[in-house]
Amino acid sequence: MTSSRAAPPRPRLHPVAAALALVVIAVAACGPRPEEAELRPRILTESLPPDTAELRPRILTESLPAEPPTREYRAIVVSESVDEIARITFGPGGARVEKVAPVGMSLIDPDGPHGVALAPDGQHYYVSTAHGLPGGSLWKFRTATDEPVGRVVLGPFPATAQVSPDGFFVWVVNFNLHGDMVTSSVSVVEAREMLEIARIPTCTMPHGSRLNASGTRHYSACMMDEMLVEIDAARFEVARHFLLTAGKERGMPGAPPRRGADAHAGHDMGGHGMEPPAPGDVSCSPTWAQPSPDGRRVWVACNKSSEIVEIDVASWSLVRRLRAGDGVYNLAVTHDGRRLVATNKRGQSVSVFDAVSGVELARIPTTRRVVHGAAISADDRYAFISNEGVGSEKSTVDIIDLRALRRVASVEVGQQAGGVDVLP
Repeated sequence: MTSSRAAPPRPRLHPVAAALALVVIAVAACGPRPEEAELRPRILTESLPPDTAELRPRILTESLPAEPPTREYRAIVVSESVDEIARITFGPGGARVEKVAPVGMSLIDPDGPHGVALAPDGQHYYVSTAHGLPGGSLWKFRTATDEPVGRVVLGPFPATAQVSPDGFFVWVVNFNLHGDMVTSSVSVVEAREMLEIARIPTCTMPHGSRLNASGTRHYSACMMDEMLVEIDAARFEVARHFLLTAGKERGMPGAPPRRGADAHAGHDMGGHGMEPPAPGDVSCSPTWAQPSPDGRRVWVACNKSSEIVEIDVASWSLVRRLRAGDGVYNLAVTHDGRRLVATNKRGQSVSVFDAVSGVELARIPTTRRVVHGAAISADDRYAFISNEGVGSEKSTVDIIDLRALRRVASVEVGQQAGGVDVLP
């Protein structure tokens, strides 16, 4: 039997309250889930010139879903505080440390592996160790077994290294971190016999040793001299140099003038480390030089001013200055020349730029502070990023998907991870 009594009227929601409820529901539905928030990169236009930035939308593109790899990728990274070489594998099952090998000779003090470079044929790789008397060393390892098969003593604090495209020579900057602020050098090592055949004077604290794709020009940054140096690789002599300080940019022929320690009196290293530059300081303090794959451009990381300087090689002139993350440190470019990857040492992040337009596409957080090196897989799919960490904490290697523009994996390695390269 149905009751004839009418149902009580439902309470009506105030119109303002109803509107607020709809807004809350919409925001909750659109916002990232907590577990995804850290992985979502910021898409921004900070690097656009002021007169054009407002003409472009703030969101340039949405990051694509990160699809898992269909094959395995391998990389090696060296850890300066514990004299270790870690071999990393990343594939459909995730990332892991496959093997750890020792490097060095000292039983009482770390030898300090800093740079690592793979030979073009993949049969050997080379590791620079910074410490030693009278200088540091370059080691040669067999890739298949991680067995050391050669060693040569170089200058003070050998750092960044690269093998020439023909595989005949290894180019290593002698960074001279702990010595007097005087002109240092770039060493050229004959790779087969491990003999130093040239030591080319360049500037104070050279860093970021990189050759163009044809192997005819070598570039390094002078951290304490505000300069980029170009070496003629056939003649083993400096061809040109370029002043990088904002407002004073200019290219010059020949080698930069040699300076004594007095020329750098009071020159702090705050920009190179974790401290920001002093107010009003517009100096560059360059830490890396990266030629484009076609050899027409060179990008230089200005660690102190947090900028990337782009230079035209043919005219030896400034193209533009790009705003980067805090303390930009190392650079790497994809093999197709479309993406420029920059590690932000003080900013605990990695920036990915469109190399043609100069637009910063994403700034991706890293798992540790003191972000260091970058290496890109042969298919341009992934970037391997070394993060030093602080104190006794383990370092990490983060793996970034350059299509999805997000971090997709991370593994722990020995303390103070630095140089990193990708294996075949």
